[in-house]
Amino acid sequence: MTLLVLVATATVTGLLHSTGLVISVGGITLMQVHVASALAAFPLAAWHVLARRVRPRATDLSRRTLLRSGVVVGGAALAYGGAQGLLWWTGLPGGRRRITGSYQAGSFRPGRMPVTQWLDDGVPAVDAGDWTLHVDAGDGVRSYGYAELASFRDQVRAVLDCTGGWYAEQDWEGVRLDRLLPGWGRVRSIAVRSRTGYGRRFPAGDAPSLLLAVRVGGRPLDPGHGFPARIVAPGRRGFWWVKWVDGVELSMTPWWWQPPFPLS
Repeated sequence: MTLLVLVATATVTGLLHSTGLVISVGGITLMQVHVASALAAFPLAAWHVLARRVRPRATDLSRRTLLRSGVVVGGAALAYGGAQGLLWWTGLPGGRRRITGSYQAGSFRPGRMPVTQWLDDGVPAVDAGDWTLHVDAGDGVRSYGYAELASFRDQVRAVLDCTGGWYAEQDWEGVRLDRLLPGWGRVRSIAVRSRTGYGRRFPAGDAPSLLLAVRVGGRPLDPGHGFPARIVAPGRRGFWWVKWVDGVELSMTPWWWQPPFPLS
């Protein structure tokens, strides 16, 4: 029964979000409920399969079974395409989603961009005068103050696509990580740490495309969006865009040696 409720919740919230009829309730997006219920259903589904094992049969690989599977897959693809076309034709908000399912929120208007953070992170109060960025480039640790970082003018236009179901395109400004990490070509990853303890590990080859941003839309970041500095990682989902960065380190640990999604 619990598995049934979770699957039903994931299905209903997914349909409501994809049409745009209901995007959030009480500050919680239906995308978040959809993903959470689906993840919660996974171990119960695995338990169900293991507890009620069905032995493989020769007919499972028959031509008829293959054709049936093809019909199901093809029908699902046609249904999805038809639904997207209907959303576009009717003018419902769901017709304007990105391929990730996210809706536009605050593009080129940073003040209207939602404030979200991963799981149990809160927005820390950071004083620019007391804040220091520690960079370990492999030949020692160098410290940067806010004023020094703010003097850099590297720019990139990039889309922040949050797993909460929204996206925003902005003009970000700061310093490329390859400027701060001259030895990036000799290591395997770049570890970025937030003041909250949150962090992600990036492939070393991403250094030229990663920006440590101190401004967005020509103005300093506000606290909810990562002041004094945050990572801008074009092409990666929002949980990679580490906020409130206070440490960057070159490492020989592979970038993939971390959970696919952060655990806290």
